[in-house]
Amino acid sequence: MEILIIGSGGREHALALALAADPSVTGLHVAPGNAGTAALATNHAVLATDPAAVTALASRLGVDLVVVGPEAPLVAGVADAVRAAGIDCFGPSAAAAALEGSKAFAKQVMAQAGVPTAMAHVCTTPEEVAAALDQFGAPYVVKDDGLAGGKGVVVTGDREAALAHGRACLARPDGAVVVEEYLDGPEVSLFAITDGVSAVPLVPAQDFKRVGDGDTGPNTGGMGAYAPLPWAPAGLVEEVMARVVQPTVDTMRRRGTPFAGLLYAGLALTRRGLRVVEFNARFGDPETQVVLALLRTPLAGVLRAAARGTLGDLPPLEWHPGSAITVVLAAPGYPEAPETGGVLTGVPDAAAGESGWDAAWVVHAGTDRHDGALVATGGRVLCATARAADLVGARERAYALLEGIRLAGGHHRGDIALAAAEGRITLP
Repeated sequence: MEILIIGSGGREHALALALAADPSVTGLHVAPGNAGTAALATNHAVLATDPAAVTALASRLGVDLVVVGPEAPLVAGVADAVRAAGIDCFGPSAAAAALEGSKAFAKQVMAQAGVPTAMAHVCTTPEEVAAALDQFGAPYVVKDDGLAGGKGVVVTGDREAALAHGRACLARPDGAVVVEEYLDGPEVSLFAITDGVSAVPLVPAQDFKRVGDGDTGPNTGGMGAYAPLPWAPAGLVEEVMARVVQPTVDTMRRRGTPFAGLLYAGLALTRRGLRVVEFNARFGDPETQVVLALLRTPLAGVLRAAARGTLGDLPPLEWHPGSAITVVLAAPGYPEAPETGGVLTGVPDAAAGESGWDAAWVVHAGTDRHDGALVATGGRVLCATARAADLVGARERAYALLEGIRLAGGHHRGDIALAAAEGRITLP
């Protein structure tokens, strides 16, 4: 089948790598793509958030399936427009993508579905924000209600900083802010592919949001990830599917806005049990890089079944043993004010990826080629990705790969998956 992926980041290159390895895929297109996707697919210039432009491109190319990567095109209604043109699309409708587009809406759905989550107040004035902060106390958790590229959340012990973030969110058009109780315990990302009725879990992963080692500094879109989780309690995936994913899918269908696509449950394993931190309506970035690195089942047929409503007919997914890790190389100044245009050297050929189990490869995120040179075009530039028999081996391979890559002023975390590899993660 011919497939068009929408997006330009690391998630989209990871999807392209997985789909290019699927024997059923006869043609692969990415729009707008990056330097990595250009090595194994045909890139096309398009405004990803323009439903009419994306639909016109898909129709012109005659693709069998469109896979929408980022959240903004989904919230803009790209999946609706593609489906209306009679083309299969993996990605929820704009109405269903509100699970990510509005944290207040997500809380409403979770309440209806009986999904365990943090207590929260939706605030529309600074006075309401201040009152909610005082009710919950420190550490303060303040979230922009709308899309913020993974950087709309502030967790701080500083009340003034929390209030300032709340004011900044409220200053935007139709601004609202969600103030929540703080959830203790390690966080887990669990992806589930769903056709609106059935849902299939992928392996759980953990990502690293803060920019600095030891979870210091501001939030980012994600500085690295690993999978699976050697410290996860037995039965975690089954519990999440039974208490979170399936009730949410069932509730969305009953509301008349069925969710078909990728439901991402961000979870905290607290001393009071499982709690949902947030929902996303698409593959997470950078968790996709490690989850798909472990998937043995060819991906294209699974995504198409979700788009067509036949997911329940598929056999269970098969997984490689071992572990996978990805470490993000970020541009200087990221996340506050990333400097783009820097030249990258030492990056292996994007089409060359190592074969075999013990392997390391680069997933491109914000890259392009200018006059033959590979340059940084985004805050998160690329991901050094590796898999091995265990996390210790995967870490060694990923960091060894990253050591050979140069970007002036670029930075990365040195502790991705370190605590898990050393057995230092404990459950409250």
